[in-house]
Amino acid sequence: MRTLKMTFLVLAMTGAAGAAQGGWFSDESPPANAKPLSEIIKSVEDKGYKTITELEFDDGVWQVEVHQPDGKEVHIKVDPVGGAIR
Repeated sequence: MRTLKMTFLVLAMTGAAGAAQGGWFSDESPPANAKPLSEIIKSVEDKGYKTITELEFDDGVWQVEVHQPDGKEVHIKVDPVGGAIR
């Protein structure tokens, strides 16, 4: 039973490494010509979104979660190269 668990673990780890090498996670990093994150944050704040609570790069864009003074949660997407809010 222990050997079976160990075999399963090794296969799972090998599959995850292969997925990473296969480019499955390539959209989780900004492109080489992307603006620095500090500029992205500044552009979001300059548009009036002052309370940034979460930020992640996914599906080719920066996904930003902000809270407005009235407590409303807003999700915006920002182009990593131009900095434009979509």
